[in-house]
Amino acid sequence: MSKVLDDRKYADSHEWVKTEGDIAIIGISDYAQHALGNIVYVDMPEEGDEIEQGDDFGAVESVKAASDLISPVSGVVVEVNEELVNNPELINNDAYDNWIIKVRMSDPSELDKLMDGAAYKKICEA
Repeated sequence: MSKVLDDRKYADSHEWVKTEGDIAIIGISDYAQHALGNIVYVDMPEEGDEIEQGDDFGAVESVKAASDLISPVSGVVVEVNEELVNNPELINNDAYDNWIIKVRMSDPSELDKLMDGAAYKKICEA
C-alpha cells in the first residue's frame, strides 16, 4: 500500500502540494514513484518560469516509462530541487521528503480543486 500524507493536497495526476504561506512545495506521490519504478531523470523548469495549473512543467523518467509532471497550482517557480539533478532516485527513497519544485502561487484558491489525503487514497485503491 502506498503512503499518503494528510498534510498535503493531491492532483489526480499524482502530484502533491504542501503549502507554506503562499509557497507551494510540489512533488510526486509515493503511489506515482512506485508505479514508475526506478527514477533515472527529472526534467524541471527554471527558477522564474511561470507555470499554470493543469499544464506540464517537466517530466520524470524511469527505466520503465516517462511521465509528464502536471502542475497542481499556478505561479512562478522560486526554487528547483537541485539534488534531484544528480540523484533522481531520491524520489524513490522518499517521494514526500524529495520535492521537485517550489512555486509562489498566483491563486491559492486553486488548492480547493485538489483532493485531500482521504480522497486521494480512494483513487489509489481503485
